Amino acid sequence: MCLILFAHKTHSDYPLVMAANRDEAYARATAPAGFWQDQPHIYGGRDLEQLGTWLGITRQGKVAAVTNFRDAHAVKTSLRSRGELVANYLRGNRSARDYVNEVERDAQAYNGFNLIAGDLDELHYISNRGHRPETITPGIHGLSNHLLNTPWPKIEHGKQVFAGLLRLPSQEIIEGLFALLADRTIAADDALPDTGVGLPRERVLSPAFIISPAYGTRSSTVLLVDNLGQVIFIERSFGERGKPGKSVTGRFTLESVPTSA
Repeated sequence: MCLILFAHKTHSDYPLVMAANRDEAYARATAPAGFWQDQPHIYGGRDLEQLGTWLGITRQGKVAAVTNFRDAHAVKTSLRSRGELVANYLRGNRSARDYVNEVERDAQAYNGFNLIAGDLDELHYISNRGHRPETITPGIHGLSNHLLNTPWPKIEHGKQVFAGLLRLPSQEIIEGLFALLADRTIAADDALPDTGVGLPRERVLSPAFIISPAYGTRSSTVLLVDNLGQVIFIERSFGERGKPGKSVTGRFTLESVPTSA
C-alpha cells in the first residue's frame, strides 16, 4: 500500500472513511478482497506470497493498513514481510495501543514501514523510521511512503479533495474517492521528494495512481463504516499498466460498535 487517505471521526454518519492504493510488482500473486478462508473474521485482499495484507477489517471492527517507507539505501531482502504487521493485528486479540507498542520493540525486523491500527473509536500510528507510536487525532489524514501527513503533492492534493467529497451523499463520496485514487498527474520536479531513487523514478512514483513497466497500482480500495457498524468495502483491481481487472464489493455489519463511534 502506497497511498492512504482517511477521515477519522470527522463525518457525522461515517466515523471511518478510507481511500487507498496498493502499489506492488505486477508479478506478485494476490487474492482479491474477501473473507479469508483460514481467518473468516478478516475481510481484505491478500498477498499470496507471504499471506499478509496491506489493508483489512474484521467483523469486530478492527482495521489496519500499512505502507512502505521509501528509502532506497536501506532496503534489505532478508527481513520479514510488512504485510504481516496488518494480518497479525487483525487476527489477534490485543488492543491497538498494546499492539503498536509491541511492534515498536520488534520494528527493526522489517524494512521501512508505516502502520495504522485501531477501530472506529481510536486509531494508532507507528513507523520504524523515527516515529514512535501515537494516537491519531480526529481529522483528515494522508500517508504515502514517508511519515504520516508528510506534505508530498499527492497527500496535500488528496486531503484537500477528500475534505470536499465528505460534504456529498455517500455514493458520490465513493465515486469521488475512486476518481481521486485514479489520478495519474505527475508532480512538478520542484515539489518532488528525494528518497534515493533518482529524479526520473521520483516522477514515476509521484501520482496517486502509478504506472511503470514492472510495478504500479494493483488495487484501489474505498472503505466506509457508518455509526451502526455497516461496512462498505469496495476494491478495484488492476493489471499491468493500469489495465482494469476484477472489482468486488463487500457489505456486512460489525458484530460490535464502540459507543463513542
